Amino acid sequence: MREFLVEITTTVPEGIGQPEVDRRRAAEAVRARELAATGHLTRLWRPVGELRSIGVWRAADEEELHAKVLGTLPLRPWMTLTVTPLEPHPNDPGTKPESHPDEPGTK
Repeated sequence: MREFLVEITTTVPEGIGQPEVDRRRAAEAVRARELAATGHLTRLWRPVGELRSIGVWRAADEEELHAKVLGTLPLRPWMTLTVTPLEPHPNDPGTKPESHPDEPGTK
């Protein structure tokens, strides 16, 4: 699966009652746990003092991400998304470095 950085801003439309907002938020929490359990949602943050989320999501491709992952979120109709496809960086400290024959200590 590929990784995507997704910025989400949710804006509740005018005229929506609090019970509907509460119902969708509760359903959103359940769906987020389901997507995490299946490996589609790997990390999620909220910037300090902001009402938006930034997460790392996984899917086979961007089409699947929108249709079968983000599109299944109960709050999706109220969301504005910015999706950035990611690829590994050679200096990522979270990955194991490859051994190179010219490095000291390798043969």
